[in-house]
Amino acid sequence: MNEHTLTQLRDLRLDGMVRAIEEQATSAAATKLGFDERFAMLVQAETAWRDDKRVQRLLKAAKLKVSSACVEDVNWRASRALDRELVAALAGGDWIRNAQNLLITGATGCGKTWLACALAHQAARSGFSVLYVRAGRLFDELHVAHGDGSFARRLAQLAKLDVLVIDDFAISPMGASERNDLLEVLDDRIGSKSTLMTSQLPVKAWHAYLDDPTLADAILDRIVHSSHRIALKGATLRDPGKDQ
Repeated sequence: MNEHTLTQLRDLRLDGMVRAIEEQATSAAATKLGFDERFAMLVQAETAWRDDKRVQRLLKAAKLKVSSACVEDVNWRASRALDRELVAALAGGDWIRNAQNLLITGATGCGKTWLACALAHQAARSGFSVLYVRAGRLFDELHVAHGDGSFARRLAQLAKLDVLVIDDFAISPMGASERNDLLEVLDDRIGSKSTLMTSQLPVKAWHAYLDDPTLADAILDRIVHSSHRIALKGATLRDPGKDQ
């Protein structure tokens, strides 16, 4: 195939196909195939290339705190009380397709953030849009958005995400504005998108932590309803050389 045709394919952004054509040009086995077979291989190569680029974009946009975390590397030691069947089911992504939530709790250093990032990483690999953010930074961001008039736009952006990971929830006191903002974020997602939250506090203590019975009822109804829960146990995993 001449260079002009390859240039046209590049202009059409069919880079996966171009790469496959170049590989076929140096493959003796490819020359023995018929047109239909070779063309099918080119289409498959383009599809795989686009899928790979999309996953790369999703992972970059996710801004995971632990970008290397993946479910294949989960630490299954018995003392963590981690359910293999539940993690396998979560990795399958049906909880996201069904707009369910996931709450991961446990003491400092037990691997909450790592596990959240691993499941978020798996979600991105499956084609879901993901964003990781620490609770404190999310509330700071929304506070600024109120001031510059971008609050509604930011809420709309968050509402479109298939998975929103809110890490370190309930690590510091919440004021009235933070409670209201959290309710707004969750209200836009209930029944349509999934939220993953991690916290040192057990879920049963969240109502008291929110310190406003009316808003606490509303917030917990939106996040706890239709949620999966993982309560991690065991000692810290932050020693050098240990996986999560």
